[in-house]
Amino acid sequence: MKIQVVSLEGKKVGDADLNDDIFGRQEIRADLLDRAVQWQLAKRRAGTHAAKTISGVSGTTKKPYAQKGTGNARQGSLRSPQFRGGGVIFGPVVRSHAYDLPKKVRQLALKNALSAKVKEGKLIVLDVAKSDSHKTKDMASKLKKLGLSSALIIDGANLDLNFCRAVANIPMIDVLPEQGANVYDILRRDTLVLTKNAVEQLEARLK
Repeated sequence: MKIQVVSLEGKKVGDADLNDDIFGRQEIRADLLDRAVQWQLAKRRAGTHAAKTISGVSGTTKKPYAQKGTGNARQGSLRSPQFRGGGVIFGPVVRSHAYDLPKKVRQLALKNALSAKVKEGKLIVLDVAKSDSHKTKDMASKLKKLGLSSALIIDGANLDLNFCRAVANIPMIDVLPEQGANVYDILRRDTLVLTKNAVEQLEARLK
């Protein structure tokens, strides 16, 4: 599959060949995309939620009143869950929400995400993602010419520092190295922008 390559100024500078198995899949598997997104969101959860059980609540261990003769129900501790300020039964505990997803499923989901952007006509291939200046105003005008208001820009393994600084304060524009390419970030932005270097590295990674 051929796609045109453009510069940051919006000028066509050539063509690139895209691997059909990675960028040209006809059937987009929404179930795989959903599995990948749920896996990523579960993995990033902090899991620091916690509630105190009866042993963790501060308070006396003294029996509140006599077992018999008061007319009240028998009680052994004011830290019991039926009292205000008492412990919580089966409350949340600190834990990891992460779970395993097979590598082949993750790779297939990424291929589907890339193909979905191509099918929607929302993939742009850049010649290079480099800038001589770190000024946000200059970069914002260039991205506006390309029609980018919500985009994920993926470059090769080594990102250009000036480019990253120029884009950092522009809302809805994200920059990632190729090794950080993932389904969630691709789907959450409207347009996917790949450099020629990123295309080569992604194809080598997913073949």
